[in-house]
Amino acid sequence: MEPRLDEKDLAILNLLQKNCRMTAKEIARKIDSPITTVFAKIKRMEQQGIIKEYRAILDHKKLNFGVTAFILASFSYRTGKNEETPLSQRAIAEQISKFPEVQEVHIISGDWDILIKVKDKDVDAIGKFVVDKLRTVKGIEKTLTCMVFDTPKETTAIPVPLKTPKQL
Repeated sequence: MEPRLDEKDLAILNLLQKNCRMTAKEIARKIDSPITTVFAKIKRMEQQGIIKEYRAILDHKKLNFGVTAFILASFSYRTGKNEETPLSQRAIAEQISKFPEVQEVHIISGDWDILIKVKDKDVDAIGKFVVDKLRTVKGIEKTLTCMVFDTPKETTAIPVPLKTPKQL
């Protein structure tokens, strides 16, 4: 069952996406609601898993992780003639997600099985990741690396409507 969100919930989510360091007092003032209501709503949305976590978004270039790449990977569901149990796409994706360079792993449709987003210091480091780590994962058959030249937009924000569906 989908959690019910009212207009105040949506306003809180929008504010927290913009700045998760806002205090409940600041949020209450902006949405014209009692601070106790704001606390209760935030706690409920955390418990429901709507708010998954809070974090700082770092400038990857200033931390010497200036290169981004998207890597498409396909894999063989069976790696040998005697392999009776097929490999799990989810297990391979989970294994790839454990590499520290990897920011995102997506199981996708089409000619490729997995899409991976990686950030590292330079093209050589991305190449080492692909050759020395990614391609050593059991079942990975081939990869296609797309280097990012420029990023006009990169966000974690979800476009939460300011009105509930009934109000739209």
